[in-house]
Amino acid sequence: MKQKVTNQTRRKMIIGGATAASTPLWINLATAQSDTIKIGFPTPLTGPFSAEAQDQVKAAELAIKEFNDAGGFNGRKAELLVRDTKLNPGEAATRTLELIEKDKVNFVVGSLSAATQLSINAVCKERKVLFNSISQSDAINEAKDWSPYTFHEALNPTMTAGAVARYSIPRFGKKIVFLTADYAYGHEMVRAFERAGKEMGATTLADIRHPLGTSDYSAFLPRIKALNPDILVLCNFGRDLLNAAKQCTDFGLKSSMKIVAPVLLYTSRLAGGPEAFEGIIGGTSYYWGLEDRIPTAKVFNDAFRKMYNGSVPSDYGALGYAGVKSVLASVKIAKSTEALKVVSAMENLKYDWYKGPEYYRKCDHQAVQTVIIVESKSKNMKDKYDVFNILTIEPTTEKNMRSCAELGHKA
Repeated sequence: MKQKVTNQTRRKMIIGGATAASTPLWINLATAQSDTIKIGFPTPLTGPFSAEAQDQVKAAELAIKEFNDAGGFNGRKAELLVRDTKLNPGEAATRTLELIEKDKVNFVVGSLSAATQLSINAVCKERKVLFNSISQSDAINEAKDWSPYTFHEALNPTMTAGAVARYSIPRFGKKIVFLTADYAYGHEMVRAFERAGKEMGATTLADIRHPLGTSDYSAFLPRIKALNPDILVLCNFGRDLLNAAKQCTDFGLKSSMKIVAPVLLYTSRLAGGPEAFEGIIGGTSYYWGLEDRIPTAKVFNDAFRKMYNGSVPSDYGALGYAGVKSVLASVKIAKSTEALKVVSAMENLKYDWYKGPEYYRKCDHQAVQTVIIVESKSKNMKDKYDVFNILTIEPTTEKNMRSCAELGHKA
């Protein structure tokens, strides 16, 4: 990838070939290496996922700070260029194109929507810019949308919803109703939960879909109660998850069914409070309480606390941290910011930034990692951040993922 040309260097080129030729090589190299390593970071700072996006940015900034404090790469520091996608695929594509063409970013990390990450990925794929996605998606791993420049730091629905199904169905029953946000994320969560449930004899009574950004769920709740499932699965995100959990609780659904969420968001639980989420079980990529058993979680949490006045990182915040940290670590390993060299380094990266060992699967660059099953609690909370009990951790394994062949990748 081309280095940025400084004004000083440009002037020397214009003055004349002889002058340029007489400039010592080490001066030109020093000028080039002083450029910052730019990471574009498109994410929905406004809209129903804004709380999660803000945390992504905060943790990504921590990763940038750690890289710079450690000396950067050959004296080059890193810089995060944040842009608001407004949770809109077209806006996400436009902002990403601007980051690449106007701001000359070296890499792109970010996204917080199955749809917007596909549009970001399409732009990066066309421009041959490495993109590390930190939002859940199954489609981004499929050969038709994927490219060698595509990496997926986040869990995907097959991993997350599958883990929640494997935990909840044997304990609570086989009759399932889904309350689903009607877009790619919701659909993929349903498919993954059903896929895992089929092996255990589970049946779907209904998949009740609602528009993204729904505030009133009262029209759906009587039908859910009448269906009388063993498990109600909330396949939505952000404020949608928060509103659905609150209204299901107020309607009394918990008395006759278990409510689970493939992704039980820390930020939604904080905003919703203990009563609304009491007893709801779900999956997550990270919970700060891991620090009691995983050393790198404690190191990450302490660094975040120090930078942000004692607060702790959320699940999607942790993904922002890991997404940036993986790219910058690979720059150092590759000894280059050239895209394909960094791709090669990331393909061979074995890392433990915050939750235990991870690596990227070769065929689709999916991060192979644990899924944490948590339950929201309202009692015995040590402080306002102590919102979940960790029930179990599903270990890192490729057998719970869709195979490379199924995704359309050649063996």
